[in-house]
Amino acid sequence: MKKRNRLVMPNVEDIVIEINNKKFCGHKIFVGNMPLIIIYGKKGYIASSYINKETAEKLGDIAGFVTNIKDFDDLTHAKVKYTTSWAEDIGIRPGMSIQKALSLLGSDE
Repeated sequence: MKKRNRLVMPNVEDIVIEINNKKFCGHKIFVGNMPLIIIYGKKGYIASSYINKETAEKLGDIAGFVTNIKDFDDLTHAKVKYTTSWAEDIGIRPGMSIQKALSLLGSDE
């Protein structure tokens, strides 16, 4: 019988970042070769491409996605790669800066 690998809990890093004098909460979850990174706004989120766009679309999520990011600094300097149609409804578009996208998502402040 093949020996199973031991289940390891992922390492999670929580952060609050400030963009344009507004605070946004985020998580960095180490799950594989690249981390899963999510930053939340009041209306939706920006996430690394570990989150499946098609599923987010079916669920009605207002979401923008970025690729090839390893940390929160990479995220804040990235551009939106693709979005759900729900995100496009509030003005988030591919090629938009993350700062602009987050301003459209709004913060809880």
